[in-house]
Amino acid sequence: MNPFQSCMKRLLLPLCLLLGQAAWAQNAIEALAVTQQGGETILKLTTSQPLAADPASFSIANPPRIALDFPGVANALGRNTQTFNEGDLRSVNLVQAGDRTRLVLNLNQMRQMSQRREGRSLLVVLGGAAAGATPAPTGAGQPSVQHFAEAAPTGEKPGIRDIGFRRGTNGEGRILVELTDSNVGIDIRQQGAKLVVEFLKTSLPDTLRRQLDVTDFATPVTTVNTLPQGDNVRMVISPKGQWEHNAYQSDNQFVVEVKQVTDDPNKLVRKGFQGEKLSLNFQNIDVRSVLQVIADFTDFNIITSDTVGGNLTLRLKDVPWDQALDIIMQARGLDMRKNGNVIWIAPRDELAAKEKLQLEAQQQISELEPLRTQTFQLNYHKAAAVFDFLKNKDQTVLSKRGSVIPDERTNKLFITDTSSRLEAVRQVIAEIDVPNRQVMIEARIVEAEDNFQRFVGARLGYHSLSPLASRNRIGNVGYAFGGGLGDPGFHTGQTTAVPDFFQDAASVNLPVSTTALPGKQPGQFSFVLFNSAATRFLNLEVSALENDGRGKIISSPRVVTADKVEALIEQGVEIPYQAATSAGNTNVQFRKAMLSLKVKPQITPDGRVNLTVDVNKDTPNVQLPTQGGGIAIDTKHVMTEVLVDNGGTVVIGGIYTQEDRNIVTRIPVLGDMPYLGFLFRHNEKADKKTELLVFITPKIISQELAVR
Repeated sequence: MNPFQSCMKRLLLPLCLLLGQAAWAQNAIEALAVTQQGGETILKLTTSQPLAADPASFSIANPPRIALDFPGVANALGRNTQTFNEGDLRSVNLVQAGDRTRLVLNLNQMRQMSQRREGRSLLVVLGGAAAGATPAPTGAGQPSVQHFAEAAPTGEKPGIRDIGFRRGTNGEGRILVELTDSNVGIDIRQQGAKLVVEFLKTSLPDTLRRQLDVTDFATPVTTVNTLPQGDNVRMVISPKGQWEHNAYQSDNQFVVEVKQVTDDPNKLVRKGFQGEKLSLNFQNIDVRSVLQVIADFTDFNIITSDTVGGNLTLRLKDVPWDQALDIIMQARGLDMRKNGNVIWIAPRDELAAKEKLQLEAQQQISELEPLRTQTFQLNYHKAAAVFDFLKNKDQTVLSKRGSVIPDERTNKLFITDTSSRLEAVRQVIAEIDVPNRQVMIEARIVEAEDNFQRFVGARLGYHSLSPLASRNRIGNVGYAFGGGLGDPGFHTGQTTAVPDFFQDAASVNLPVSTTALPGKQPGQFSFVLFNSAATRFLNLEVSALENDGRGKIISSPRVVTADKVEALIEQGVEIPYQAATSAGNTNVQFRKAMLSLKVKPQITPDGRVNLTVDVNKDTPNVQLPTQGGGIAIDTKHVMTEVLVDNGGTVVIGGIYTQEDRNIVTRIPVLGDMPYLGFLFRHNEKADKKTELLVFITPKIISQELAVR
């Protein structure tokens, strides 16, 4: 090649490129208009030249949208969005990527779509409601998801290299398909309860012709069946329950994600992706062009570093735009920084290096920044406690040059540091120097007792005298009846000598003891029977005693304390006793018999109170004999931890005891006789019931009441 030819080549090559760009840019969208006729909404799109064919289209059910792709057509409207609010058509978005333009119709609800060409105009007609979320067909054999890419180049038929399955972090099922060529055409559609993925003009190895049972992964997907269908490969995904799917492609990897549908509308927000949903379908497109498409869709200003480059194959359907941006950056090793409505995108290493330089510069500035001294008045915390916190070697509030001096008398801190560090200290003190919330805890200890005792006994005697002795004694005694709680009886005749009818006589002696109830005497009823000669006597004495008592003791200690501070209140006596020393002597020591309440409250963030409680009630028992002249102590003790509502009452413990005793002392055989058997036996019956209940009621004291 001579120098003239080389020079002409250098001059004509850029001109040819410009002419090539002008060739595809000759046609452009010049106008948009909307009318309504007979319940139909008609969008009229006017281009600078007639379209060669109807544009490919696909639809999205949620949110309802219809997209039309115009290859070789530019956007000459001067804007990317236009609002109509005519019928179910809210607005349209125009996104240009390279030599192609996509028109997105934003609808209130899904509608059936048809289109026809009239000269330089394309009429898009929105008719009746669409059935389900099935994409609107645009022609015979039209796939539901169209691609920007041209047909795959002739040559070796592309194929599927591998099929894998993974479980996502949120329980979604991911089918990963490795392709030999990133230009494979893919059609995704829903058929009934199944999801069908069609790989167009693709081969499948025999080792991958199988059905995968993925039930054990615990995802919505149960099986994945992959089989060849003529020149295509069909993958049938069988999910369960309510589900939705996303599909995207990065280079040679195609991913179908099936996730469970929940009723919570904020699920995407919790995952971190809350942008408006969009669909992208590009093959071998420049990364900068994809970022420009997202910028036009979101109205964000995206600044791309000069080091960002390369091509990307991307297929996303109905995903939030911020998730789409995240997928793009992960695929190309990029990262972003956001400031207002400006997003700066660059490689991760480049961003990290620039931020490192900025931090090093800030550190150098802080080391040279002048120091200031500021006084901080503490209201609720002690200055010494905050001083220990700030001087802790693990704290990062003060800089290396910072210092702090406490004054316990005025409860102030004198801090010397840079201005930025002083502001950080101010924020920390404002957070921690607040009054502690207070809680009043009231305990109620209820002791109830029900006591019943009954004693029944009898004495029976027989006595015989000689006739002479009988005449001498009867002249003195006559007859006698006695009865009633130790009453000496009612007597007639001479009473100068009263015989003891139970002395030196054959008798049954089973009376009620006078010590059955200390301090109480049993009731007695007695009578004597004798013959006319007064030589034989039959004497009977019946004694009985019954006690029925009920009692209740209520103790109610209460105490007020701060949050997370243990409090103790007690009342009682200290009992002295003698204890031996190591030298063999004795000295006086004291033992407490107290009613005490020890409690530590913790106020939870939801306004309840977590209590660590120790309740003790000790009382001296003077009736129980002890060695060495001491006094026994009855103790009742409960210790627990419980969570209680503010102002609520809970029973933290209870003891119920019942003593049922029935003792019979009788003469064998005679004591079992009917009717007369009570004369030959002694009955003792006791029924004693005691119950102990401990109630706790915490009340959070409001700040207004605490201040007053």
